Amino acid sequence: MTTHTLDWSSICLSGVVAFATAAILVLTQGWHGRFSMDGLSGVQKMHRTPTPRIGGVALMFGLIAALGAQMRGRGGDPFNEDVMLMLQMLVASLPCFGFGMAEDITKRISVRTRLWATIGSGVLAWWLTDYHLTHANTWGLDWLLLWLPFSVLFTAFCVGGIANAVNIVDGFNGLSSGTLVLCFGTVALVALQVDDPVLAQIALTLAAVMLGFGAMNFPWGKIFLGDGGAYLAGFLLAWLTVMLPMRNEGVSVWTGVLICGYPSIEVFASIWRRHKRDGHHPGQPDKAHLHHLIYGRIARRWFKGYSQPFQNGMTSPPLWAYCALPCACALLFYHSTALLVLSFALCAAVYHLVYVRVVRFGWRLS
Repeated sequence: MTTHTLDWSSICLSGVVAFATAAILVLTQGWHGRFSMDGLSGVQKMHRTPTPRIGGVALMFGLIAALGAQMRGRGGDPFNEDVMLMLQMLVASLPCFGFGMAEDITKRISVRTRLWATIGSGVLAWWLTDYHLTHANTWGLDWLLLWLPFSVLFTAFCVGGIANAVNIVDGFNGLSSGTLVLCFGTVALVALQVDDPVLAQIALTLAAVMLGFGAMNFPWGKIFLGDGGAYLAGFLLAWLTVMLPMRNEGVSVWTGVLICGYPSIEVFASIWRRHKRDGHHPGQPDKAHLHHLIYGRIARRWFKGYSQPFQNGMTSPPLWAYCALPCACALLFYHSTALLVLSFALCAAVYHLVYVRVVRFGWRLS
């Protein structure tokens, strides 16, 4: 299938609408700021001025605009496969998006509640699309996945984990949006290689939406993605990586693991650091993520004479470069589980080496 089958007009429209919506939210923050502003208190707050944190609204508007354009382009047929699948994904995303937006506005929704909301979105996505992980190319687990209740719950749990992982890396200007552009772009390229233009269309639309939002977020941080935007984008990324191998037999399930490699490795490293090393609860926030260290020890030194928002934004490019590593492995080895597992181990080792290098200024394995 060649790229001329893609609806580029709706893809471009989604990015334009996302950018315009984000710009309007920034310009009108005096009206909604008392509800939408992200305050300055909190362990992980890295900005110095109150900033709107409702970027998820821009993402949703961009996706709805793309959906409408695709329906018009297909003669208004809501049962066309790509239109219907995108509509089902948006409907399924409403629980995690809604609870995330509630947290952005009220600041009172617990992490556990938001996690359950993302898992609920995963179950709803299965009910609407009938996709779930039927195998994982992993001994023992594949046998358990033959039982439908376990398969659905395992799929939903993985989706919830990825959505929360994306929220964790949403800490600096452009970090999550750039990361998601790379991830969605990789999904699209793999989908095109295996002749699945439907998933490629959806993935490219999501990449365009993230680019549109990112133009207002990077490098100056005029608006933040917020929990609603992070959970929305994270859920949609996770569900695409579920559907990609389930729709295409030549794609290993581990392809999705590599595409989501950077956020996943960050979560695993954080759990180990907080619980095994520091003796803290794995959900306790801290400023010891790799992006915090790169900001404090690299970006602030290299760009010492620049403003704090610009230093904040310059934290992101090195991490985009790291994110590109597992994405490139997924693109190259999507057909081979063995190579993907080795690639994931390599990416985890690189993360560890870089982390230790930033902390101790030396390349050490321990």
